[in-house]
Amino acid sequence: MHTTKRALAGAALCLAVVMSGCTAPAPEASPTAATPAVSADGGEVAAIQDAVERTMADAHVRAAIVRVLRGDQVVITQAWGESMPGVPATTDMHFRSGAVSIPQAATVLFQLVDDGTVSLDDTIDQWLPDVPHADQVTLGQLAQMTSGYADYVQDASFIEEFTRDPFRQWTPQELYTYGTDQPLLYEPGTNWDYAHTNYVLLSLALQEITGRPLATEIQDRILDPLGMTETADPGTPEILTPVLHAFDSERREYLGIPADRLFIEDSTYWNPSWSLGPGLVQNTDITDMATIARAVGRGELISDESYERMIAPTLRGKTTALPACPNTCFVQNEFYTYGFGIVLSGDWLLQNPQYHGFAGVAAHLPADDITIAIAATYADEAYDPVSGAPLIANIANPLFTAVAEVVAPDAATPGT
Repeated sequence: MHTTKRALAGAALCLAVVMSGCTAPAPEASPTAATPAVSADGGEVAAIQDAVERTMADAHVRAAIVRVLRGDQVVITQAWGESMPGVPATTDMHFRSGAVSIPQAATVLFQLVDDGTVSLDDTIDQWLPDVPHADQVTLGQLAQMTSGYADYVQDASFIEEFTRDPFRQWTPQELYTYGTDQPLLYEPGTNWDYAHTNYVLLSLALQEITGRPLATEIQDRILDPLGMTETADPGTPEILTPVLHAFDSERREYLGIPADRLFIEDSTYWNPSWSLGPGLVQNTDITDMATIARAVGRGELISDESYERMIAPTLRGKTTALPACPNTCFVQNEFYTYGFGIVLSGDWLLQNPQYHGFAGVAAHLPADDITIAIAATYADEAYDPVSGAPLIANIANPLFTAVAEVVAPDAATPGT
């Protein structure tokens, strides 16, 4: 297994679609009780704290939980702000981690490649014969999002259905059908688009390949070996306790709420079944988030060959924007390149999920073995008073950049 450090170049862009909106006052961005910071440099800890507090005020962050590792050393683990009015955020709270599970699915796939069970070039008709174009699309194309399938999250009918009932339980088949019933956006393997459809199908294929639920495979292959005891996909909207609450305003326009009326919904328990395939709809805490970011970023669970392929910037110079997918197709560059389930962003490897009032970044800097994990929620002022959309798409991104500039000032970060 790979454990040496490697340097990279790449970038970050949040592509998750957020759909959301109950009323709660926004707390001040003040520190709360937290796990004691551990660092050889107390000045560094103070600088991180200052960066977080300034950014929270600027970006209208309700709560932030941050963990930074340098190698095995914990630099800081701390929480700021409030989960709910009068309830401080704490470092042991759990939250929805969204796309942080995507590289876990890719890791399971590469482990199956490493042991000779499958090839990345195997077409998915062997396991999902009823899926349109299954004889053209490969496992590797699903994992790198080059299949050509449309993103069901962009489908107007899906958006309408979710916005009408955010508590609906979706089946994987209902989800991927929104994407696979549309024509392919391009011939498989010839371009790229960010499509949740890919990882719903990959999760189903992995279950067929292994003969076990993907959640069980992830537990045995990833969570248990890494000692991640605070991560789960319960198959319901349940979240492990204690819970970091999220608040959202994105259903404002849909519900016809006027701009002069305060409108915030507690979106914590909106059903996340729409977001990815079975086994990948996880919730976690900040310690586990940092653990998986470091393990994936170091290639700890797959062979050196698979790790090199997972993080290689192979899509640069091979992707184009397309009119059929204006929100999800674009040219890969040094600021954003998609590997296999992981984003190459500046000098970092990361995922930056955002939905339903939750935001996060799970990032690793291979050159220096530095890991940053951030979970954040939105204050009332973080939403546009007319549309209800977030003023900053992912409020964890500016927090990440601020912290990264303290702990790794010489590394390129997204947008720099």
